[in-house]
Amino acid sequence: MDKPLENEYASGYQKHIDLVETGDFIELLDQNTDATISFFKSIDGKCENFRYEKDKWSIKEVLMHIIDTERGFSYRAIVCVRNDDKTPLYGMDEKLYAKNVDVTNSSLNSLIEEFIAVRKAFKFIYTNNPKEKFNFLANGIGHKISARAIGYIAIGHVVHHCSVIKTKYLV
Repeated sequence: MDKPLENEYASGYQKHIDLVETGDFIELLDQNTDATISFFKSIDGKCENFRYEKDKWSIKEVLMHIIDTERGFSYRAIVCVRNDDKTPLYGMDEKLYAKNVDVTNSSLNSLIEEFIAVRKAFKFIYTNNPKEKFNFLANGIGHKISARAIGYIAIGHVVHHCSVIKTKYLV
């Protein structure tokens, strides 16, 4: 599955798509999954609740955000591959979601396991549907969106947040 065309997503997602290399999508997804798991497993337990500023998320909250967002991406991708152009695909309020989840007593390892489960389900959308389904443009609010775009955005979203953790949390 090639990278999406610009008419398959809103321009604000370009920054995430640009973070993804060219190549076989499933291989890229698997590489991203493995790298993400290794990265979060490498974080010292003393750092997992660290915030680099008062109102910023902890490392565990960043991972929970990645998990929540991946769930949203899965739903949107299903809408696309089912050729549903009637259901409006609203964005999610990441600040509201983060405010209403408490990962204080969750271990980083349990969140990693949750990421693995959610990513595995996300991958099935792309391995168990014919390629031609990934180009269908569903009703994203303000702009059409394809499952192909969602796949690349999901990878780029994780790359972005891991990069932020490396540069702002683990220095």
